[in-house]
Amino acid sequence: MANRGLLTAVLVIAAMASAKPAVLVAQAVQRSLYVSVVDQSGAPVADLGPSDFIVREDRVPREVLRVEHADEPMQVALLVDNSQAAEPYIRDYREALPAFIAALTDPAGPRNEITLVTLAERPTIITPYTSDATQLQKGVQRIFSLSGSGTYLLDAIIEVSQGIIKRHSPRPVILAIVSEGPELSDRPFAAVLDPLHDSGAAFHVVVLGRPENRSHDRAVVLDGGTRASGGRYENLLMGTALTGTLKQIARDLTSQYRVTYARPQTLIPPDRVTVGAARPGLTARGTPAPEERERGRR
Repeated sequence: MANRGLLTAVLVIAAMASAKPAVLVAQAVQRSLYVSVVDQSGAPVADLGPSDFIVREDRVPREVLRVEHADEPMQVALLVDNSQAAEPYIRDYREALPAFIAALTDPAGPRNEITLVTLAERPTIITPYTSDATQLQKGVQRIFSLSGSGTYLLDAIIEVSQGIIKRHSPRPVILAIVSEGPELSDRPFAAVLDPLHDSGAAFHVVVLGRPENRSHDRAVVLDGGTRASGGRYENLLMGTALTGTLKQIARDLTSQYRVTYARPQTLIPPDRVTVGAARPGLTARGTPAPEERERGRR
């Protein structure tokens, strides 16, 4: 019996000595981005795959796992400047907005929703979120410039962003169409950028007219908000160019990819996630998908 016990002890010690040290392996998690890719002419690029995208977190490359057409419905907040400075562009609105709305509410596509919000005097909802193109087109016809009024764009961005957060919108987009008239919102840029970031919305801006607005806070919001969210910033000298620009933005949105990548499971989230195109001559802009934004808020 003594020999048997000794043999057992020897076997246990030998097994422990030969065992490899335990290694904690962090499991990879999957995150996604909604990504627009255009060529040098501004046209969306089709039929791209994982090797066509470069995703980085804090400049660290991540493995791209899947690339699919983004078919999740969007929730689009359309902010329209109807201040006195926008009066020359009302006719351009009536020509450009119907085509944009029609492109995003095509019955053959996802059930996207759009809300119309005007900016003069105070942010005012003309048409609440709906996928009914007829109701939205009626809303466009109710947009008139208000004499003696200024623009409250920054207030509108805050209110719309807070609404997106409350609605838990899965794929939000904010598109602001504004003139170079005076900005009357008394908001520092940080008070606007914080809720915009928390909303997770892709922020696009079209400014009409020659650059004149002297609001530093507005300039920071428009530049920083579009770049950080994967949106576009367009400045048009002529209102007649609005129709073509909105058609291009609509094509971008309806042609987006959902790019899924892998990252190590860590307690500290990245400060910045960027996406680029691997092919020369292509431009990619990306917005984190819902699960990424929820993680970022915690």
